[in-house]
Amino acid sequence: MPIDLIIFDCDGVLVDSEVISCRAHADVLSRHGYSITSEQVFERFLGRSTRQANLEIEAELGRKLPETYHADLQDELFGAFERDLEAIRGIHDVLDRVTQAVCVASSGSHQRMRVSLGSTSLYERLAPNIFSASQVRNGKPAPDLFLFAANEMKVSPERCVVIEDSVAGIAGARAAGMIVFGFCGGSHCHPGYAEILRQAGACLTFDDMRQLPELVRRVDAGILAG
Repeated sequence: MPIDLIIFDCDGVLVDSEVISCRAHADVLSRHGYSITSEQVFERFLGRSTRQANLEIEAELGRKLPETYHADLQDELFGAFERDLEAIRGIHDVLDRVTQAVCVASSGSHQRMRVSLGSTSLYERLAPNIFSASQVRNGKPAPDLFLFAANEMKVSPERCVVIEDSVAGIAGARAAGMIVFGFCGGSHCHPGYAEILRQAGACLTFDDMRQLPELVRRVDAGILAG
């Protein structure tokens, strides 16, 4: 079937935010009594919703995170985004070139995406087709968010290509019956990361966003199998 919709994850796919985000989460969690490194945040929680991560952390702590935690994290994260965040190289050019409809399906909150996408001049290009895990019952790796996004965009799942940088996101896209490309061009992607994404179920991996229009064209033409 032809490809009618490209669904982008946000962090690590549209904006190069994963290193910044993992560092902010580790710093704030450690200040609130849950000692963790940014590398551990990356390994355990990449691609998953904050809600799911917090439930796991609170179960291990045996208590709720302090009420101030969420405000402290937001201040730390949004401040870092405004200072340091950059768009993934080539994404603006890609959005100019692709002919399919596009949308965003992220584990992050709408407020977070408004800041991250806004600070990189992407928000106005993608709104209102921006969807968050807060809008569905189960976040990634469940398929709920991708199916919700496709339904909102009025496109059947088999006509969607998902661009993901996390194992959880790839699992969710596959469970939704969609083709998924693994993007490994963010600053958080270490050597060997492409193989991790392939093992998770990505039908292909790429590290230069400017390759995307041609890759989608080849899938559309049946040259690359989903």
